[in-house]
Amino acid sequence: MSDTIFGKIIRREIPANIVYEDDLVLAFEDINPQAPVHIIAIPKKPIPRLSAAELGDRALLGHLLVTLKQIAEQAGLSDGYRVVANTGRDGGQTVDHLHFHILGGRQMEWPPG
Repeated sequence: MSDTIFGKIIRREIPANIVYEDDLVLAFEDINPQAPVHIIAIPKKPIPRLSAAELGDRALLGHLLVTLKQIAEQAGLSDGYRVVANTGRDGGQTVDHLHFHILGGRQMEWPPG
């Protein structure tokens, strides 16, 4: 897998407003927010997309999902939030590093797009 902007953020080669970090996950504010709160959460392990995850990634992905909840709580999203993982070209994925968008701070519309 080629290096991505998210890999550079993990290594601190590109600045980001980091809101959460542990040994497995990094989360930061999106530079082009689509909601009042828009946070990107990524595994530090470079998995290109959700469809490329393997059985050996189960513990990491479980940790990541529980961490999304913690990040949303920390951001004050007590009235709800949306979690989105765009996967592949047709899914709208633009960075080949698995990432989840946490969107909140306003009423979300449906269908999303």
